[in-house]
Amino acid sequence: MTQHDNPAVAEPPLRRLDHKLGRVHDGTYTNSDFIIADAKDADMAYGVTAAGPRPEAYIPVGDAAPGRYRTRAEYLDAMRALIGQGEIDILLTSASNGERLAAGGDLAADPDLTLAVRANDTTDIWNQRGSQYTSLPSLPFRTADLDAVRPFCDLVLYSITFNNDLDLDRKALDEYSRFRAEAAAVGLRHFLEVFNPNAPDRLDPKHTGPFVNDSIVRALAGVTSAHRPLFLKMAYNGPDALTELAEHDPTLVIGILGGSAGTTRDTFELLHQAERCGARVALFGRKIQRSESQLDLVDHMRIVLREELSPADAVRSYHEALGEAGLSPFRSLEDDLEITEPVLREA
Repeated sequence: MTQHDNPAVAEPPLRRLDHKLGRVHDGTYTNSDFIIADAKDADMAYGVTAAGPRPEAYIPVGDAAPGRYRTRAEYLDAMRALIGQGEIDILLTSASNGERLAAGGDLAADPDLTLAVRANDTTDIWNQRGSQYTSLPSLPFRTADLDAVRPFCDLVLYSITFNNDLDLDRKALDEYSRFRAEAAAVGLRHFLEVFNPNAPDRLDPKHTGPFVNDSIVRALAGVTSAHRPLFLKMAYNGPDALTELAEHDPTLVIGILGGSAGTTRDTFELLHQAERCGARVALFGRKIQRSESQLDLVDHMRIVLREELSPADAVRSYHEALGEAGLSPFRSLEDDLEITEPVLREA
């Protein structure tokens, strides 16, 4: 049964996200329709350190001490500020934080925003201090209860990681199939995150992009329209891999995840390159959360997308905005103009 078959399940209201996706699908997309998601679901991966260190704090790796990391309250405040700014299309949170924002009326500051909740937390995102989980082959796991999420949210993220291990990959697909049926029964839409292999079995690194592309197309080939994801969230594996997938099936709306915080130039360069190669969504977590000014960074992401400034000039403008706000940049302008992520140097 799908949400369309069940009269008790209400259709979700159309929001900014839906209108933009409509223009992507009907061929009228312009760069102002690019979708930005703020990925504030890191508490399901990092725990206490999710909101990032305080700028002034010196934090030896693995240590614990009060006052070194931003608190849950500060994490929620950062979400509220971005909601109020009105520039993001999706706010992705954990179920507990999404519930808190919805119950507090915070989403009313931008009724056109779509709240999304992470529906599963596979073991390859478990990143507690001192842990080794991220280096071990991904296993399916789900904390969130879909029935409990549905009263305040109609869009969830489901993630999957293929490692070229037959038994593990088959199990992951079985769990995804069960999730799709459950989500449809309660009227939840979803988007699909496909991580690069975290512990691949006999996979040449040069085949990562093609392997992920093929895995996505193969996994969705048997899924009919009622159960397909609204869009994808995946790593940027270079211009050739992204362009190949975008050209292969234009009905697959591709979103790019942010990965590590990197430099400000990395953020703008990733956005610029991915959009040119066919991505229509950016889902950035640490790149936004660990910036000096989240609101100014998102403003400049839109400027880059509108091609009003090049990525390099946007870095310069961002530093000017920091100065005007009395904020000290984490890096010198020269260092912040560097492209440090190897995949971004391929273009």
